[in-house]
Amino acid sequence: MLTITDLHATVGGTEILRGLTLSVGAGEVHAIMGPNGAGKSTLAYVLGGRPGYEVTGGSVRFNGQDLLALDPHERAAAGLFLGFQYPVEIPGVSNVQFLREALNAQRTARGEAPLSAGEFLKLAREKAALLRFDMEMLKRNVNVGFSGGEKKRAEMVQMGILDPQLAVLDETDSGLDIDALRIVGEGINAIMRRPDKAVLLITHYQRLLDYVEPDFVHVLANGRIVTTGGPELARQLEAEGYEAVAA
Repeated sequence: MLTITDLHATVGGTEILRGLTLSVGAGEVHAIMGPNGAGKSTLAYVLGGRPGYEVTGGSVRFNGQDLLALDPHERAAAGLFLGFQYPVEIPGVSNVQFLREALNAQRTARGEAPLSAGEFLKLAREKAALLRFDMEMLKRNVNVGFSGGEKKRAEMVQMGILDPQLAVLDETDSGLDIDALRIVGEGINAIMRRPDKAVLLITHYQRLLDYVEPDFVHVLANGRIVTTGGPELARQLEAEGYEAVAA
């Protein structure tokens, strides 16, 4: 589904990704772990097409397409979802309005008919229930006045509604308490644990992986993947730290 080959990228003239290679197949969950400054968020933003992140070498193929040749909205329509470490607030725009416009824009780009207001609300209620998220919250402005945990749960509702093929989740566990972590983990499994979908889960800690067990764990250091293993690698990192494992 996703093939990254010898990827190099700079931010503000500084090289962050230095020859990163990674392959993610359909039905797989891959966890990316690594120390601060290793390039984890840079990888997520490069895949999402965030401005200011310049690719200087390598390639990224997504379902046979050149992902790097697509604009961000085209990547979303192709089935890529990017979950942010710090979801932004959008005053004056309700979640319901934002999500219906986003979903219908993607459906139009794929040649599908847009959903009516009634059809969309039915879908939104279904996905909100997975995350135990009150529909009244979806009527509020996007993330305005939400706690950190509410923002992450709202973002997972977005993911459920948009129904991507590949979810790139950048530190989704950041800011979550114990209960919210479990709910978000269960939501990721319910939405994305399917043979035709895949997840690239960026995290610092083992705790989310207790709920979303990865097929592969990769250690990213100095802009490249230096070690790959199974779920046991995350537990080893938790016990011994990055320096011992990635040395």
